[in-house]
Amino acid sequence: MLPNASTPLFRRIDWILVGLYFLLIVTGWFSICGASFSLETASLFESGSRPAMQLVWMGLSGVLILLILLSDVGWFETFAPIFYILMMGLLFVTIFIAPDIKGSHSWLVLGSMRLQPAEFAKIATSLMLASALNRYKFKLNSFRAYAEVFVIVLLPMMLIFLQKEAGSALVYTALFLALYREGLSGIFLGLAFIAVVLFVMALSLADVFWGATQADYWALSTVITVAIFIALALNPKRNSRLFSWGIGGYIGVYASALLVNYFFPFDLSYIAIIILVALIVYCLWIAVKLFARHYLITALFAVGCVVYSLSVSFVFENVLQPHQRGRIAVALGLKEDLKGMGYNVNQAKIAIGSGGLTGKGFLKGTQTKLSYVPEQDTDFIFCTVGEEHGFIGSTALLLIYLALILRFFYLAERQVNAFGRVYGYCVGSIFLFHLAVNVGMVLGIVPVIGIPLPFFSYGGSSLWGFTILLFIFVRIDADRKRGRSKSLS
Repeated sequence: MLPNASTPLFRRIDWILVGLYFLLIVTGWFSICGASFSLETASLFESGSRPAMQLVWMGLSGVLILLILLSDVGWFETFAPIFYILMMGLLFVTIFIAPDIKGSHSWLVLGSMRLQPAEFAKIATSLMLASALNRYKFKLNSFRAYAEVFVIVLLPMMLIFLQKEAGSALVYTALFLALYREGLSGIFLGLAFIAVVLFVMALSLADVFWGATQADYWALSTVITVAIFIALALNPKRNSRLFSWGIGGYIGVYASALLVNYFFPFDLSYIAIIILVALIVYCLWIAVKLFARHYLITALFAVGCVVYSLSVSFVFENVLQPHQRGRIAVALGLKEDLKGMGYNVNQAKIAIGSGGLTGKGFLKGTQTKLSYVPEQDTDFIFCTVGEEHGFIGSTALLLIYLALILRFFYLAERQVNAFGRVYGYCVGSIFLFHLAVNVGMVLGIVPVIGIPLPFFSYGGSSLWGFTILLFIFVRIDADRKRGRSKSLS
């Protein structure tokens, strides 16, 4: 039921979302206490200590919440383009004026304070994306529309990459989930998935042999061949008989090759490459003969996959920074390096594992108390939860985050215009990305890219950024009846 315009604001606010927010920042503060506590700590509230400073950021967050809730909801859409332009300008300036802090130029130093513009650029980008998609008759069904939304998302990513802050830049890929809800073709998500698969295969299987077969060439050629068949199957005008013959021939050739290989071992990658090349040539021939656009696009897609696969090694060795190469190699199991790149993740696993089922108790975590885990109150704070509260506490925390994210999506769906809906999905997607990647890197599932856990990791920029993201949506949802009136006017 839509709220009445005369209903007081406090009755229109979604208190479930607000309650989840306060539950997370309070439990997050206790986790910061656990991560910061050591044998030498005199008091958790000692001036300048991490817990004391986090309380200051939390208090100032309350001021931000009040300002947002008292503001006119129409301002968010009206001033979205201006806010976006200002934030892009700030990101650009930050590249040149920010000092080098741990290899990146992403923090502005203001006296005793440090501010990371990338955290607030997520707000500006989400608002700008929502504003663009809320324009009259705007549809994601043309090259111009795709170009506009892609520029909105990719511009801050590029500027943050130039600050050498790859982790913060990758967060913006989460916004494509919101675009998918608004009609973004699933082809883009499929291309992203294939790119990741080819990248991992090219690195993991390099110089690996399965008997006489070069593993990387065989696997890459086979994946691209299967992708071509899937692309051809999506063609609404495809010849079913011809397609069936193609699949049958592919299976027949491979079965024959495997049979011969059993008696006379040889490199099967040659067969995979020959089939791939023949399939590409076939698509080009059909495209020219029948003027079939779909076959031409499929052939170009396959050629692009081949070029991309062959360039992975060069990009990995010559484009990525040494620490990025090391983190990816550790995550893929290409090397252990427990005293180097893999040290953080290994210590985090030890801390989480030592917590057992129920944990050691608040302030009783030995691994974190003795500071064995680097960055244990920022990027790796989840290991503090695991050690002090065990499997049960960690699972409970993940369920709270799940409830928060699902609440975002539920509230987004009940919005009466595209602006509120898109912004809600943007916020939910950003939180989902942060949660999945942060917990994943602590557990060693994904490479360490250094992004905070929302409301848990220490820091004013992170806390304020997530707070503003959340409460702008709370304010938009509270006034959604006005959104309907605006959309009908």
